[in-house]
Amino acid sequence: MVEVLVIYYSRDGATAELARQACRGIESVAQASATLRTVAPISARNEGAPQALPAQGPPYVTLEELRHADALLLGSPTRFGNMAAPLKYFLDATSTLWLEGTLAGKPAGVFTATQTMHGGQETTLLSMMLPLLHHGMVIVGLPFTERALATTRSGGTPYGASHVSGVQAELTEEERTLARALGRRVAELAVILQSRTAGSREPRG
Repeated sequence: MVEVLVIYYSRDGATAELARQACRGIESVAQASATLRTVAPISARNEGAPQALPAQGPPYVTLEELRHADALLLGSPTRFGNMAAPLKYFLDATSTLWLEGTLAGKPAGVFTATQTMHGGQETTLLSMMLPLLHHGMVIVGLPFTERALATTRSGGTPYGASHVSGVQAELTEEERTLARALGRRVAELAVILQSRTAGSREPRG
C-alpha cells in the first residue's frame, strides 16, 4: 500500500471539503490509502504554541508523517494570490527533509479555494508548487482529458483542483470531480513509482 498524505489549512471549510474529496479519489485507487491532516493556525502576534489538537477535524500534521508518506497533496485558501501563512509556516520547517532528500521523486499535487473567480487561484497553486519543486517532488496537475476541466464554470485549473466559494458555498459537481481526479492521479502515480522501485530491488539472474 502507498500512503498519500493530504495536508490542508482551512478557515471557512471550503479547502477542507476539497481535501475530503481528494481523499475519496485517493481511496478509489487499489493499493493506495489517504491520510488527512491539517496545520496549526498561527498569529502575527505570536501568542505561543497552539493547542496540541485542533478542536475539530483531523490532527495536525507532523514532519514524521511527511517523511514516511509516499505522496503528498497540499491545500490552502488564497491569501492575496499566495498560500496562507499557516501552510507556509509548516513548509518552512521542512528543511531537514530537504537536506536528506526525503521527498525527492515523490508525486505531489495542490488545491485551493477563493472567494472570487479571479481571486488568485492559479498563483496560489503555483506558490505551493515552489517548495515542492525545491524538494524534488514530481508535480501532478489536471490535464484537459479530465472532461470536467473543460465544462466547469466555477473552480478547476490545469495546475490543481479549486473552488470558488463566492459563486456558491458548496462545491459544484465539477469541483468535486476534479478534486477526486487530482487525488486519484497522485495516488496512481505513487503506486506506479512504488512498483518500479520494488521491481528494481528484485534480484536478477
